[in-house]
Amino acid sequence: MTDIYEVVLNKKQLDFEVELPGSKSVTNRALLMAALSSEDAELTGVLFSDDSRHFIQCLIDLGYNVTVDESSKKVRIKSEKGIVPNDVQTINVGSAGTAARFLPAMLAIKKGGEYIINCSDQMKKRPMKILLDVLEQQGAKITYLGENGHLPVKINTFGLKGGTIKIKGDISSQFISALLMVASYCEDDVTIEIEEELTSKPYIDITLNMMKGFGVEVINNNYKTFTIKKGQVYNLNKYTIEADISSACYFFAMPLLAGGSGIVKNVRKDCLQGDIKFLEIIERLGAKVTYIPDGVKVEADKNMEFAGIDVDMNDICDQVMTLSAIAPFATSNTIIRNIENLKYKETNRLEATITELNKMGIKADYYEDGIIIYNGVPTKSEVETYDDHRMAMAFSLVGLRTEGIKILNPSCTKKTFEKYFEVFDTIIK
Repeated sequence: MTDIYEVVLNKKQLDFEVELPGSKSVTNRALLMAALSSEDAELTGVLFSDDSRHFIQCLIDLGYNVTVDESSKKVRIKSEKGIVPNDVQTINVGSAGTAARFLPAMLAIKKGGEYIINCSDQMKKRPMKILLDVLEQQGAKITYLGENGHLPVKINTFGLKGGTIKIKGDISSQFISALLMVASYCEDDVTIEIEEELTSKPYIDITLNMMKGFGVEVINNNYKTFTIKKGQVYNLNKYTIEADISSACYFFAMPLLAGGSGIVKNVRKDCLQGDIKFLEIIERLGAKVTYIPDGVKVEADKNMEFAGIDVDMNDICDQVMTLSAIAPFATSNTIIRNIENLKYKETNRLEATITELNKMGIKADYYEDGIIIYNGVPTKSEVETYDDHRMAMAFSLVGLRTEGIKILNPSCTKKTFEKYFEVFDTIIK
């Protein structure tokens, strides 16, 4: 793909069906639990993207016997009975936030290990200190090889003690998911106490539901504390990964902006992923949402008018940019609340969203703990994506109603959905 993608202004009613890749969130959790499983594991419906390939390669580098079949979307991992095979190893997590947060916690359960964790320049900017401080308190020795509180690091591991763990919950839920997934492998029972309000609770729900499905019980006290008994092990034999709802949301939004209908296949109302709640926002804006036997159908009239909304998106913060791309076309202003944690994603997504909207002539600004977007008429613009896959995918939606929208560095979508713009083209061209 070239380094610029120009969106074709849509002039027709949409009528499409799409089938999406597997969920990144579910794929990378399943990979970690499969690596710790007491029996050989086979994963189907696996997402193959930049993030998941880095995760898989890290497991291979750590000595796991991993068989990969991208054509059939399968990964098989031979059981090591909860043990990390290699005692000494260097791995590279790339820009994968889940790998960067999950793997240090998994490595820390090893006794007598020494590991170097490298990463991309983008990942070097993302916070790690909260998790790494906990791992040190639990017995690991962390040596920073660059900036304090960030990757790359060297970890000397001596097992995790367990007991009471206190951790802030308002920066990234990935820190808490990482600790939850390895807690039963600690030397003692674990109680995780959350300080500050826990962000992105639906991602914690994914972790808890998958852990339970694979044999590890967690007592959840209203997201304030989590208690895990030691000695529980994962029993993961065969598991199918559901479609990626975060990626589906861009296609849920398309009929609202362009008119017509779209079907996203293999989406269930009872799926694990919290971003399914974005459909409630689409309905509030006036689209018709219908669950059908093989997915979900979204319908809207062409050039439909809809009012702006005031909405708390802390639970589905990955879709803030999606709503931000829709908001200029509303008949009134849109306020998105409780999303300060977006500052700590692949880029500062709050600042990036405001900047790119302003560039296309739409007034947007910080508003309390979120942003306010004023309705208006976007003008042609080159959208900087900041090497952030979600900026690229979300802002492509503006081009459905505005001529001259160009997406810079569109290949950054390879992080989670490398064929996004190919699929996008089949719908609008």
